[in-house]
Amino acid sequence: MVRVLMVCLGNICRSPLAEGILKSKVDPQKVIVDSAGTGGWHVGHLPDVRSIEIARNYDLDITDQRCRRFSPIDFHKFDWIYVMDRSNFSDVLEMASSDLERNKVRMILEELYPGEKREVPDPYYGGPKGFDNVYKMLDTVCDVIASKLENE
Repeated sequence: MVRVLMVCLGNICRSPLAEGILKSKVDPQKVIVDSAGTGGWHVGHLPDVRSIEIARNYDLDITDQRCRRFSPIDFHKFDWIYVMDRSNFSDVLEMASSDLERNKVRMILEELYPGEKREVPDPYYGGPKGFDNVYKMLDTVCDVIASKLENE
């Protein structure tokens, strides 16, 4: 069983979408996918209504998700930790206590653009088009991740 964690700032926009998208592309008997945020403002809440809506537009239901905060224990629970931007990357790495833990953390778009440190933009303060763009980015990179996980 491979365990993958998606991380963004509040766990209401990007990481819930990434969780839902990757779950739709992998065998749940072989891959467990979850998400978390580096901030704790929305703990226990549903994802942002705009994330729920854009997911529904692509026939995904993410309303079973509840926001939670990333914890150092996640380093022990997950094999791969994908973060959405440099700030998330830095925040997660600050909690790591070993190279083994640090080596689990990757910026998600590195799977598509190795070495370029590209970020998934936070659509929170934008309009619906921003959520659609983020969905499409995450859908593309999750194809790559799903393929990688199948070969592990």
